Amino acid sequence: MSKQSDTFIDRLVQRRALARWSRAARLADRLDLASLRQLRGDARQIRRELDRLLHIAEGRLTLPLIGKDTIDRPLGTDWAWRPELWSGPVVPAGIAAAQNRATMGDGTTLFHDCTVSELTLRQIRNTREADLAPFGLRMDVFRFDGSYLSVVVDLPEEAVRGLKLTHVIRLSAVVEVEKPLEIFARLNVKHGPNTEQIVAEVPLNGAGQAVEFDLAYTRLNEKRVEKAWVDLIFEGPQMNQVILRDLTLSRRPRAEI
Repeated sequence: MSKQSDTFIDRLVQRRALARWSRAARLADRLDLASLRQLRGDARQIRRELDRLLHIAEGRLTLPLIGKDTIDRPLGTDWAWRPELWSGPVVPAGIAAAQNRATMGDGTTLFHDCTVSELTLRQIRNTREADLAPFGLRMDVFRFDGSYLSVVVDLPEEAVRGLKLTHVIRLSAVVEVEKPLEIFARLNVKHGPNTEQIVAEVPLNGAGQAVEFDLAYTRLNEKRVEKAWVDLIFEGPQMNQVILRDLTLSRRPRAEI
């Protein structure tokens, strides 16, 4: 049987099914209870499958498309990356009363020292025209009795392969906050027994925020670089909602003077 015939038959069956359920909806208030109970069970079973289909379709068809790798790359960039949490669906998609070292996706970890956690993390679907990342991270903080709160992102091996003192690493983010707070970004590069750290405050003015880490100001041993990670540190986060719509990292050689 041809594909065209299958399509015709499928559409015919679909029209008949739609007509059947339209008729059932019109007669529902006149059916006997036994028939109505059976009809309700059938409708619920169909609705579960329809809801599942709609959930998958809306996730795949909503812009920006999942898997789209649109990253702002400064001139000379030799590596650019968007972490999994912002590029595709992760499991779990949300955590209530998030504990210290709770993880979402590959390489994104929450750190805090709260006695009682009133922190909620949820991956959200970006839908705005200006969004480049398919997903974002929403963090709701209620009462906060700890002394620190940070989200740590582990950089992949490609980020440190061939890393030199002449490199500049750039962190770009799109951040929304319910009320003003300070956010700091700290780059950590482990080389042998030592770890170089560079801290910069993330500006919260404008649609996009970016900080740059110039490795020339460190004592990095280029031959012993092992790994790198970035801490996003939130100062005074209580009773606030922070949405990280996007997070990307890139590196480029520093311009020679």
